[in-house]
Amino acid sequence: MSVSSDPSQSTVLDVSASIEPSEHQVEQLKTASEYAYQIWQNKSQSVQQFLRSYPLHATLTRQQIDDLIQDYTLDDNFEVADEAGVIQGLRHLRQLLMTRWIWQDAIGIISLEKLTEELSDFADGCISFAKKYTYEHLIARYGRPTFIDANGNRQYDDMAIMAMGKLGAQELNLSSDIDLIFVHQARGETDGCREQGTKSIDNKRFMTRLGQGIIKLLDTNTADGFVFRVDMRLRPWGDGSDLAIHLSALEKYFTNHGRAWERFAWLKARIVNPVSDEFAHQLNALIKPFVFRYYVDYSAFSALREMKSLIQNQVAQREDLDNVKLGAGGIRDIEFIVQAFQLIYGGRHSQLEVKACLQAMQALHEFDFLDDETYANLQSAYRFLRRVEHGIQAIRDQQTQKLPTDPQWQHNLAVTLGFDDYAQFMSVLNQHRQNVHVPFDRMVTERQSASQNLAQTDENQLAMLEEILTEENKVKLQQFWDSKLVAGLSEEAKTRLDDAYPALVYALIEHERELGMANVALPRLLTLLEAICRRSIYLVMLTENPNATVNLIPMLSVSPWIAGELARYPVLLDSFLQQRYRHLPDKDELRDILRQRLLRVEPDDEEDLLSVLRLFKNNQVLAVAASDVLAERPIMKVSDSLTYIAEVVLEKALERAFAELVKRHGYPIGITGAPVTEANSGFAIIGYGKLGGLELSYSSDLDLVFIHQIKEQEMTTGEKSVSGMKFAARLAQKLMNYLNTQTRDGRAYEIDMRLRPSGNAGMMVVSSKSFEHYQREKAWAWEHQALVRARAICGDKNVMTKFREIRHSVLTMPRPLEQVRVEVASMRIKMQNHLGSDKSTQQAGMFNLKQDAGGIIDIEFLAQFAVLAYAHEYPSLTRWTDNVRIFEMLAELGIWSEQTCQQLTDAYLRIRAATHQLALAKETLLVEEVHWRETRQFVQAQWQHFIGAECVEQKAVVQTDKVDDM
Repeated sequence: MSVSSDPSQSTVLDVSASIEPSEHQVEQLKTASEYAYQIWQNKSQSVQQFLRSYPLHATLTRQQIDDLIQDYTLDDNFEVADEAGVIQGLRHLRQLLMTRWIWQDAIGIISLEKLTEELSDFADGCISFAKKYTYEHLIARYGRPTFIDANGNRQYDDMAIMAMGKLGAQELNLSSDIDLIFVHQARGETDGCREQGTKSIDNKRFMTRLGQGIIKLLDTNTADGFVFRVDMRLRPWGDGSDLAIHLSALEKYFTNHGRAWERFAWLKARIVNPVSDEFAHQLNALIKPFVFRYYVDYSAFSALREMKSLIQNQVAQREDLDNVKLGAGGIRDIEFIVQAFQLIYGGRHSQLEVKACLQAMQALHEFDFLDDETYANLQSAYRFLRRVEHGIQAIRDQQTQKLPTDPQWQHNLAVTLGFDDYAQFMSVLNQHRQNVHVPFDRMVTERQSASQNLAQTDENQLAMLEEILTEENKVKLQQFWDSKLVAGLSEEAKTRLDDAYPALVYALIEHERELGMANVALPRLLTLLEAICRRSIYLVMLTENPNATVNLIPMLSVSPWIAGELARYPVLLDSFLQQRYRHLPDKDELRDILRQRLLRVEPDDEEDLLSVLRLFKNNQVLAVAASDVLAERPIMKVSDSLTYIAEVVLEKALERAFAELVKRHGYPIGITGAPVTEANSGFAIIGYGKLGGLELSYSSDLDLVFIHQIKEQEMTTGEKSVSGMKFAARLAQKLMNYLNTQTRDGRAYEIDMRLRPSGNAGMMVVSSKSFEHYQREKAWAWEHQALVRARAICGDKNVMTKFREIRHSVLTMPRPLEQVRVEVASMRIKMQNHLGSDKSTQQAGMFNLKQDAGGIIDIEFLAQFAVLAYAHEYPSLTRWTDNVRIFEMLAELGIWSEQTCQQLTDAYLRIRAATHQLALAKETLLVEEVHWRETRQFVQAQWQHFIGAECVEQKAVVQTDKVDDM
């Protein structure tokens, strides 16, 4: 038979079914639950009456549950009952609801999510009622608790009831206890009850009695049972401490005493009862930085191992090996996997700050922290195990997750869950456990050793390192250990450094064995350690990722650029250690990744926005660089990836900037006379140079031009309206701020606007009409050369289309061939004079790959020359902006020979690949000419053939501050 992990997911409810339970359904209840069946037998009339109002096939809303709580706590006069009456009423209601929930679960007509939601809503409602009931009785006796705020004003104190664990995540199970923490606002005293002449008491005593009253109403076990077992052991300082804690004491506890495992607990913390927005904000402002760290936080793994070890010991001591929650591959393992990732990455990705396990799992999958198979396995296992947990607890309303030992109840449990027998059930259960155990073991156990050879740094390893290192590097290593930086580290940071050192020593030794380059890597490794020691969480990353640390050392030796980026932005270390560079996402994937990152950035939170943009860009560029070093991608793919990253950043930055200005000023008026929209904003970003030509490198700036189709004199539609021209200018400036502003995460990109019409003297943004007029009437010849590599990047599709039309019409204007030769040669001579190698460098046999004759600029100018010279006869030449496809088109059209175009392409790609590698090695573009002589001579020959090498009269005056932007 085929068994679903959650049969209710595929059940179609028959809303026309009889309200009265059928005989078959009664038999199903008897099979599933001794507890519920006894209630049905002993209180059949009450249960049937309850099910007429709330039939099995229906669901309950929170309002219905609150109404039921109110109804069952009234006396015969429809007033709130006395304490005994409230205690009895809540327990009667629980019996009816539990019978109904168990029944719904047994016959498979309620989903896991809906069942846990209703259970949690009932708990929330009971807690809120108990708090309000007890509070009103206490203020009648002592008055209201008060405190003096920071401004010297007297305020009323209040208590926030924090739900932890499953209730905090609103995923309570059928017979769960509820973990609570009571937090009030401040020290103070009650204002007394003048009417009765009672004395005031301090807030601590008041809140303690309030907490005791809540617990009494819910937890006291009477002849009618209990409502919820209340567990207060998760409160700061645990058992024996004050029942309630105030905000300043909680803050002090988090700062000085909060333990790693408590972060797991507080991850699910949720305020249950109504409190003021200010109080809720203050409380959440304390909890969030304690749970989620700004930097990626691998210390969660060590806490995870410690917690798992304690639980395993407890399970073994109790011989509780058949526990579906605490046993290997159980519910707790799934929760640990999910929560560990949340704690590690939640500070950087606010989308992970969700409490429910299934929702958090989905978010982790969307962020690629869980692969498709692991996510599918964990989700399926979680649903199945929670259903098993409910089946176990339904039997006798006991808080247990241990499989029954009685053969009859083993059989009943299997049948209730949809199996033919217990053996079939156990087979599926064990498969789910295995599917959980594998990723859990991989996370917790395998992380601890880089190989069978690595445990701790022993004397042999240190001796081997001593033999490997040069005298200079031995001195550098000792200087690091003797440095003030290391001496000034906190005890925690020193411990973390000592813990990380074995993995680093091992990695250096392995690198020397394989490539003999440990002495190249060591100085760069020390620079990285100096950058991360004070933020020692990064040391934990190295310790927790020893296998990846082994792979880190070769990268440091091969690429000082990568080493420098990691030292400047250690937050990138995690992505690097996770080897995200093994897969370079395409543009759509990049767009989706950044969209996900931006989902939780509040509209007015520019600091968070800038951080997300920079971390996205830096992470993705570093991944491309790592892939480049490993020679896994050809140069064209590398440049494409770098260009896609920039395009996606520009897209999202423009969307956010436009939205912010619209919020402030309303929409500007488009050239059609109607207000623009988000889809058609009247604004577009044009990329020139390397961005336009899809040839970005690792440290490329972005040459941008902004064009609009907005009525400049018309006012925007908002209350704080501005002219269309001012709106467009502010949009351009905000974009520049988003991209160019220096933050702790660096800049997104350096932006160069000098290629806009009239250069630095021109407007930051121009209308498409003005841009066209400038290109046709005022632009220099070299500006038309630059236009060859210009490309619409993002923005209003109509504006982008208009730019393409302008570009096409300008580039296809007839130009005398000799005039184009003279102008292109003139521009090339000026560039070479301004930026090329001097005579002494050339005489020393050195060659600048970019600027010298026969270099990459000559090849680019040949492509630009061809477009300007022949596009009026062959308009399709304007289709592409990158050199490779321009050469392909020249060959396809028969303008130049196929062999010539292919050889130019090969030369171009070879030189570009070399420039990328030199950039990663942080070396200049000056190379020994002898290695490039054949390529250089070929390029020079083509220049001579198509343009001519004779000196030309310089007919154009070129601004030397802009020649490098070509």
